[in-house]
Amino acid sequence: DKPLFGATVILLILGLVMSYSLSSYAVMQYHFPDSHFFIRQLIAVIIGIILIIVLSKLEADRWFKPIGMILFVTFLIILLSMPLLPESYVHNIGGAKRWINLGAISITPVEFYKVGFIMFISWSLVRTRLPLGEMRLKDEIKVFIPYVSILILSTLLIAVFQKDLGQTVVLSATLLVLFILVGSSFRFFFMLAGLGLTSFILLIVTQPHRIKRIKDWFLSFDNSANRLETYQISNSLDAIHHGGFWGTGIGNGQYKLGFLSEVNTDFVLAGIAEELGFFAIVGVVGLMLFIIYRIFKIAGKINNPTYYLFCVGAALLITFSFLINSFGIAGITPIKGIAVPFLSYGGSQVIASSISIGLVLMISKKVQRSQS
Repeated sequence: DKPLFGATVILLILGLVMSYSLSSYAVMQYHFPDSHFFIRQLIAVIIGIILIIVLSKLEADRWFKPIGMILFVTFLIILLSMPLLPESYVHNIGGAKRWINLGAISITPVEFYKVGFIMFISWSLVRTRLPLGEMRLKDEIKVFIPYVSILILSTLLIAVFQKDLGQTVVLSATLLVLFILVGSSFRFFFMLAGLGLTSFILLIVTQPHRIKRIKDWFLSFDNSANRLETYQISNSLDAIHHGGFWGTGIGNGQYKLGFLSEVNTDFVLAGIAEELGFFAIVGVVGLMLFIIYRIFKIAGKINNPTYYLFCVGAALLITFSFLINSFGIAGITPIKGIAVPFLSYGGSQVIASSISIGLVLMISKKVQRSQS
């Protein structure tokens, strides 16, 4: 699927360019060389594109399951071990241990775990598909309880130990949709959704920093509120407004100069809006929608149910991640630190996203040319 590959590469290159422009303040603050972030991102983009090409050439029937098992098991073990690793390997930042430091590089295991999780679930769910006809809720729970247990374990590892609620929301929402696709009833869906919402609220009210984020979000709607209390949201919205329709030009953004923290990662869309303008954001949204559309189109033409579920899951991971980030920087929802697929600075995010696209392209070869 060349259009899917092309759209992905365009976003990766845009993210590479913006990683150079938006990191200028961090370069000065930490006395890095000018091209520090650019070089690191360039290496990740090159690795990502190579992986897309290599994976797309492989035969899905032979390689899909082994790759999925390796990703899932390896990064599940890593996530389990991270709370036990010494500070020299896993830095504690704000009470969270999300990154493994290996000398000059750091890895965010959850990015790779998400891909492995969807691959494993897609393969395993097909083996326990529900029979046609009505099924008692009790029996339905028995069928799905192993997958719910994996999700609960993932929530503990990601939302509790790593304090990364956004990634848990992405995985949970994706899994719920996959449950529907394999035949779960709506009563079971709403029961799980209710339990998920309850857990979501508990995870918020038990953590002061999450309560503060909710409070800051509500205050952002009050014009009389102290801007210091809504600092990130206010500056994000101001950066978007400052860019106007056409932007200030690459390198000319002002809010990246210490006013927006993590502007090249979590707030990359606000940085793009300021420097490239509203129409650039429309272009980014269009490319994201095109990528999601192409993946769903491939899913719709695949006869193998495992490949179908994975393609849908991969598209949903991109969709939910993009929505959570974009809604947050626009003030529609509370800010949640989650990367924008393909665009945010970070090698793990770029490589993991590229792996998912490479796997989709591997699967796309199973579609007959007359169908594509």
